[in-house]
Amino acid sequence: MSEGRGGLLIGLDLGTTALKCAAYSVDGKLVASSTREYSLLTPAANVVEVAPSTYWNEYVEAVHELLAHPDVEASDVRAIGISAQGETLIPVQRDGAPARNAIVWLDSRALAESDELADHFTAQHLYEVTGQPSMLPTWPAAKVLWIARHEPDVFERTAKFLLIEDYFLGRMTGEAVAEGSLLTSTCYWDFRTRTYWAEMLAVLGLDEDRLPPIVEPGTAVGTLLPAIAAELGLPTSTVVCAGALDQACGAIGAGAATPGSFSENTGAAVALCATLSEARLDPERRMPCHYHGIPGTYMFHTFTSGGVVLKWFRDQFAAPERTVAAELGIDAYDLLGQEASTVAAGCEGLIMIPHLQGAMAPENNGEARGALIGLTLRHGRAHVARAILESISYVIRRNIEVLESLGTEIPEIRSLGGGSRSRIWKQIEADVTGRPVAVSEQEEAATLGAAILAGVGTGLYASAAEAAAQMVRVRETFQPDLSHVARYDDYYGLYQDAYLALCPVYTGLAGVVS
Repeated sequence: MSEGRGGLLIGLDLGTTALKCAAYSVDGKLVASSTREYSLLTPAANVVEVAPSTYWNEYVEAVHELLAHPDVEASDVRAIGISAQGETLIPVQRDGAPARNAIVWLDSRALAESDELADHFTAQHLYEVTGQPSMLPTWPAAKVLWIARHEPDVFERTAKFLLIEDYFLGRMTGEAVAEGSLLTSTCYWDFRTRTYWAEMLAVLGLDEDRLPPIVEPGTAVGTLLPAIAAELGLPTSTVVCAGALDQACGAIGAGAATPGSFSENTGAAVALCATLSEARLDPERRMPCHYHGIPGTYMFHTFTSGGVVLKWFRDQFAAPERTVAAELGIDAYDLLGQEASTVAAGCEGLIMIPHLQGAMAPENNGEARGALIGLTLRHGRAHVARAILESISYVIRRNIEVLESLGTEIPEIRSLGGGSRSRIWKQIEADVTGRPVAVSEQEEAATLGAAILAGVGTGLYASAAEAAAQMVRVRETFQPDLSHVARYDDYYGLYQDAYLALCPVYTGLAGVVS
């Protein structure tokens, strides 16, 4: 048997282009992991699909890879929990077979349907009922309406409209159920009453019985069906538990599992989650509010500019670092971090505006663009690299200030994702925000969060908070350097002034650049 109380918990993270499976001991030690990639189908503009069998087949292979690890015995596996991408819709027929390909969350073909729903429900009404500030074509409500309009035969054959987590739960146990953290962004679920929104369903022409029953995250849904257990190579006693939205699982897996906790997940974007004891709205509709993966709690959850800016800089302007990194077998990002660490806080007056693809939360300005301000002949590549790291930290601070204005205190930041590997970046983040930044030992916290919810579902732990306290380990905590905090206060003010001053320029560019 495994370490701790005995047994293993499997966390499955169903991502956009890859899934990850990880086996953890019940005290949180990573025993084995597997990552399987898959391709998105993009046959036309704005169309993004995946065959459900693709997801499933890669999952089966990932489980087999786990079981091939010398420290993993199939008989030790006690439960499986799921972390899932949001908004990916899978219509299934009465026999459980998919009625069509999954419509991935990135798919935006339902623009006309989204506009129609936005005309029917004001943005304020939508926000008050669903926690989502505006109607988008990516939301499943728009996707369902698109299917009804453009694929009426599929609409008629569909017995249940499922999200990807619901589909996996149904396939493994025979019971397709849904939970609130994924349902929040469907826009046909009332996130306050935790019931389906009858007014929206009427507009969609959808009866509630064509949607799955609702359970809480961390609920034991059932055990593996015999045929599925044989396919996976796991015992039929394996309990399958409802999990949560990937970012909710990530927050839990980073230890941000109680009201008042805050996590940031730095990948291509920065995902921010602030855990709340109750549903709360932003009077200015800047912050979406979601049901959390912790029963009875909510989270302000949003995205903003992140590592994609550093990736752009690496790919376009850091060829020497890439060459050296390849020769030494190290990461080019580490070399950029080392260069950035040679530059003083504030980059000798260089400020980066990181909105290369528009400003995300809380500005939500699609016209915004990137800018380097204060550039002089003394500035080099190291200055720009550090300016990028500082700029993302300024954006995080900006979001924290908005959250605090809404009554959400944030005493500490729990950091996860690829960006958490950079010690210089995390120190800058601590200095800019004036808060400790705690980095989790387990970088892929979503699978750990899913395993934590599986531990709750099987009764190993009474709550996600109790499980996280036992299973999450902090690798390092970065304390604010007081000699830098005051300097960054000044630069942060200049950063905000620069963004506001450039807004008219952004508007002008939008009018002349095609």
